[in-house]
Amino acid sequence: QVQLVESGGGLVQPGGSLTLSCAPSGRTFNMYAVAWFRQAPGKEREFVAAVSWNLGNTNYTDSAKGRFTISRDIAKSTVYLQMNSLKPDDTAVYYCAARAGLRAFTTGYDYWGQGTQVTVSS
Repeated sequence: QVQLVESGGGLVQPGGSLTLSCAPSGRTFNMYAVAWFRQAPGKEREFVAAVSWNLGNTNYTDSAKGRFTISRDIAKSTVYLQMNSLKPDDTAVYYCAARAGLRAFTTGYDYWGQGTQVTVSS
């Protein structure tokens, strides 16, 4: 069982930046893939980015490429999602997720955080 603790959401103006954090409770991410998903009002939850904890490989959805960066800090056992050039369309609840495996998977995640709200608005 993996419990995930997210932080870093908030209100930001269009064009601004925000960094989300995700850390496991009671264990490390060793041998896990960690991803960020998001769900906007009235829409299905969608994949944003993933990282392989052990290998460092990453994967992004097209809308995130060039604007978002997923990274990991092994010493802090934390995964980050740095989001730049934010747009109103990025407004959503962002979820951290984890699953066993060495690849930066886009699907099949078993463990989910509680979600953190990101609102992009002027």
